[in-house]
Amino acid sequence: MQSDPTPIHTDALVIGAGPVGLFQVFQLGLQGIHAQVVDVQDQAGGQCIELYPDKPLYDIPGLPYSTGRDLTQRLLEQVAPFNPAFHFSQQVSQLSRQTGGRWLVGTSTQQFLTRTLFVAAGVGAFVPKELKVDGLAAFAGSQLFYRLNPAERFKGMQVVVVGGEESAVNNAIALAEGTYQVTGVTLVHRRDVLQASPEALERLAQLRASGRITFITGQITGIETQGERLTAVAITTPADQTLNVVLDALLVNQGISPKLGPVAQWGLAMARKQLSVDPATFATSEAGIYAVGDINSYPGKKKLIVCGFHEATLAAFAAAAYLNPQASGVLQYTTSSALLQQRLGVKTATSPPAG
Repeated sequence: MQSDPTPIHTDALVIGAGPVGLFQVFQLGLQGIHAQVVDVQDQAGGQCIELYPDKPLYDIPGLPYSTGRDLTQRLLEQVAPFNPAFHFSQQVSQLSRQTGGRWLVGTSTQQFLTRTLFVAAGVGAFVPKELKVDGLAAFAGSQLFYRLNPAERFKGMQVVVVGGEESAVNNAIALAEGTYQVTGVTLVHRRDVLQASPEALERLAQLRASGRITFITGQITGIETQGERLTAVAITTPADQTLNVVLDALLVNQGISPKLGPVAQWGLAMARKQLSVDPATFATSEAGIYAVGDINSYPGKKKLIVCGFHEATLAAFAAAAYLNPQASGVLQYTTSSALLQQRLGVKTATSPPAG
């Protein structure tokens, strides 16, 4: 992915596309504020998608039962009228105040010039767990990958997938039966027990039986190279045998772990590795920057999704007043406000009065 040096100008930038970040986008939309969204993952959902996509949630208002995946989809549908711009697979690393009060925010590939910034990064950026093998890191981005997308880059390759959980199994299946025309797929896990849905395990068994996926129990303990190319990995089995497996690409899916990351270096007031906020506005120690969800800290804080929704609501109202101090600030309701209904797309500006 090439870097774009031209900053995207916006009134609001939301860091994090988890449930609270998505609801932040919704509340900003109701205030007439369009948002750009950045997330280190390659899709929306945050912890709900990465850690418990199919586990039950029982404490979301109005939903007696939901899964993380379903909640994410409902929130994406809710923000759709406001057409937010998503920038996935990017981690915000730079933050600096500019003349005029705007904030220059940078990732490795994009810059944003924003009037307000909302940190909804949960417990931190979820980053892939690295495979620690001597010399392997040198091939990151060329032959070593931690995400499937874009899957087209694996066309014509012999791919080794490492991991035993849902993402590893699903990625191995996608490569084997997709339109990517890989030469072969080998799935490697330290144990012969895999943690995935019954449907995925059944499909994997079918692909193994047909020879489209090879499964090896063991751990990668070494690599082979030729010139500047990674050519093979050495796999040590439970029987203490060493197998050399030829490859063109290595896809590691060993799970993810949260890291606070660059947020800690931005000079914002913190308490116990969380951003300190004013619970009336969820403003941080810097004007124009707000923090919502698990990333923040204040007296009485509870790390619940529903509490994050409350925080996002108050932060949006505070940002609206910050961006337009002359506004009346009169509270409007979606049940009766023609303006809010127009923003939601349920009522047009020229709709005739009811009656």
